[in-house]
Amino acid sequence: MSSKDWIEKDYYAVLGVEKSASSDEIKKSYRKLARQSHPDHNPGDPLAEERFKAVSEAYAVLGDDKKRREYDEMRSLFGSGAFRRSARAGGQPGGGVPFDVSDLFGGAAAGGDTRFGGGGFTDLFSSIFSGGGGGAGGPARPRGPARGRDVEAEVALDFGDAVRGVTLPLTLRAPGVCDTCHGNGAKPGTQPVTCPVCHGAGVTTRNQGSFSFSEPCRNCQGVGTIVEEKCPECHGTGGVTKTRTLNVRVPAGVADGQRIRLAGRGEPGDRGGPAGDLFVHIKVRPDELFGRTGDDLTLNVPITFTEAVLGTDLRVPTLDGTVTLRVPPGTPSGRVLRARGKGVVRRDGQAGDLLVTLDVVVPAKVSDEARAALETFAEQSPPAAREHLDARVRRFS
Repeated sequence: MSSKDWIEKDYYAVLGVEKSASSDEIKKSYRKLARQSHPDHNPGDPLAEERFKAVSEAYAVLGDDKKRREYDEMRSLFGSGAFRRSARAGGQPGGGVPFDVSDLFGGAAAGGDTRFGGGGFTDLFSSIFSGGGGGAGGPARPRGPARGRDVEAEVALDFGDAVRGVTLPLTLRAPGVCDTCHGNGAKPGTQPVTCPVCHGAGVTTRNQGSFSFSEPCRNCQGVGTIVEEKCPECHGTGGVTKTRTLNVRVPAGVADGQRIRLAGRGEPGDRGGPAGDLFVHIKVRPDELFGRTGDDLTLNVPITFTEAVLGTDLRVPTLDGTVTLRVPPGTPSGRVLRARGKGVVRRDGQAGDLLVTLDVVVPAKVSDEARAALETFAEQSPPAAREHLDARVRRFS
């Protein structure tokens, strides 16, 4: 995305959040919109694909604290009219004339990353006021081939695999490095040549009123080289759309909704530039027995009335075996027993616990012998302490 995009596009509106929204609110809105418009959920719908690209682009900026600050500063500065030509500097009599954003960013409208070397807001204005990209009075900084775009994918994991970790194949259909030219865009047997306009710097300098502006070279699109004989497979871009399968290592303990970043596994850069990153969104299928609270696993276990009264040794399952817990006599329903170290393994090697909630089951029907035994038990048992309730009952009697 270009600096011109940052000025002209309202990423907050794209994600449907206020400018004051928190990082969590931005993330929540992005995930919702990305799921709704994901191409996998809307096959053959080009509008949905465009919406997905738009929300992904917006989140790439607003989801990064540094980029978000730069974005807010840039829009605030340009929106306030800080860059306006005065009448004496060539504007119309009686008032200032705003800069044309296309004049400021040169080739932004023609596509490509024109953010002055990828350094963002700070590098942009150092370029504007220094007269070049390399610092005050210094030479223009070479740009080089553009970095590839980030790619997003979603994988669904079984509960046990999410807790233990797993390596799984992930098939993507996305741009990849051209096997014919190996990413440089040139016909086999030839090589890209140095751009005769910028002499390999990737940027040119031109005067704009009182300022000297550095901008990406329009002859080579800021790359610094030109492909005279283009590769017949990728037509000079260095990349082609193809299906590729990656072995993705999902670390132990990932949670539902978590995002994993795989550096350099996204789309390849233009003509040999560095690849983008792959972001894998994790969706964990619920387990029929276990639940999860942070690093602790949870399990509900029914016990009989006599087991609760007399106590028992209870054997319960874990994700990798069984464990025996002691139920003490007189255990009430809802009591939680803890099996230490039988939960999710943390990054530091320590593990959470297995929390077992006991549920005393009351039978709907009992035999005559059991009823007689219970009546005898009731006669010999002390009454429940209900004095604090009896006083309130007598008040309404």
